[in-house]
Amino acid sequence: MKILICNDDGYQAPGIAALHGALRTLDGVEVEVVAPEHNNSAKSNALTLHSPLYVHTAHNGFRYVNGTPADCVHIALTGLLGYRPDLVVSGINNGANMGDDTIYSGTVGAAMEGYLFGIPAIAFSQVDKGWSELEAAAAKAREIVAQILGQQLAGAAPWLLNVNIPNMPLAALRPAKVCRLGRRHAAERVIVQQSPRGESMYWIGGAGPAKDDAEGTDFHATAQGHVSITPLKVDLTDHDSMGDWAQTVSRLAAGG
Repeated sequence: MKILICNDDGYQAPGIAALHGALRTLDGVEVEVVAPEHNNSAKSNALTLHSPLYVHTAHNGFRYVNGTPADCVHIALTGLLGYRPDLVVSGINNGANMGDDTIYSGTVGAAMEGYLFGIPAIAFSQVDKGWSELEAAAAKAREIVAQILGQQLAGAAPWLLNVNIPNMPLAALRPAKVCRLGRRHAAERVIVQQSPRGESMYWIGGAGPAKDDAEGTDFHATAQGHVSITPLKVDLTDHDSMGDWAQTVSRLAAGG
């Protein structure tokens, strides 16, 4: 069983080292890391199309790429590895990827790239930044992957899971819950500063607070100490409104 590991915090991040260390102890499993050279948070599914990508190997055997998380998985699966992994695992991210975060997340983007290639994939994140209780999060990730391998769900039809783990000791973590994505309020205001040359610089503001954190959401589950697991899909079609839009387009075509 072969597992490809990626992340968006960069190959030197504590999260990917902890995840690799935990997964490599699974029996009958080979793990390999292909990750970004630098932090690529919020890069989503971006691919680098107008400049070359280079792959280097670090002293610990991790391979790193001067590109995005999706770049790393893409080139790994289209020629770098020379084999097809059974599972793509991304993380452990430094901070939550819940609700609207999943649209922007490079952690989820890396896992989704594997899913788009027909490979089962999981994105792991810690709820709070700062890497507290990271070893517990890695142990929980190992437990989840072991259960999936034990049920022979890797290497089968593709699926995509988004997992968020509260920053708590392993014994204090409550059982995993399958949840829907919540929603956030709009992001905080942009931060404006002056450069040394008098030009205005703009920094994207922080994510807003939870807007929909009702029971059944990832926000609610993790706030209660549960590990949240959300199955994701790529289809963004608004199926509920297709009939209404069909009628609108028909009226436009008829000149009405």
